[in-house]
Amino acid sequence: MRSTTSVDVAAPPALVFALARDITRWPQLLPHYVRVDVEERLGDVGDVAVVARMVARRSLVPLLGIGLPVAWRSRAWSEPESLRLRFVHRGGATNGMDVTWRIEPTAEGTHVEIEHVFRPRLRPWAHVVDALFTRPISRRTLATFKAIAEAVESARTSPTNPLS
Repeated sequence: MRSTTSVDVAAPPALVFALARDITRWPQLLPHYVRVDVEERLGDVGDVAVVARMVARRSLVPLLGIGLPVAWRSRAWSEPESLRLRFVHRGGATNGMDVTWRIEPTAEGTHVEIEHVFRPRLRPWAHVVDALFTRPISRRTLATFKAIAEAVESARTSPTNPLS
């Protein structure tokens, strides 16, 4: 099964990539991410791949802040030349899920698309995971990065900003 979630952001692609590429900061930036624990670093310099355990909250009753914790383990890396983030899930309910973030320039700023490719042994399982977890979490992730990037860009380009 292949599913995509996307958003347009009124900010430059380099800014969006810079905000999203360091997954260890996601719990500080994304209110629905509980933790990202790096278990292993793969490589020596530059854009190092990591194996990390990630925990996010899938909102159930947003007004009350009630959510279901969702955990997975991924090999994650970034590709700066193409402004891509990559994740391959290792083990557990989403074992083998391949996730690609594509961050691309547009006339108005940036288009960000997250593609999830998941082929479990029991094919209906992919639809359950997508509907109940993948899409809700990825939509919230993109909406939050959009808000952060647009706020940073607005502050950076504001006529009252001494740095602009």
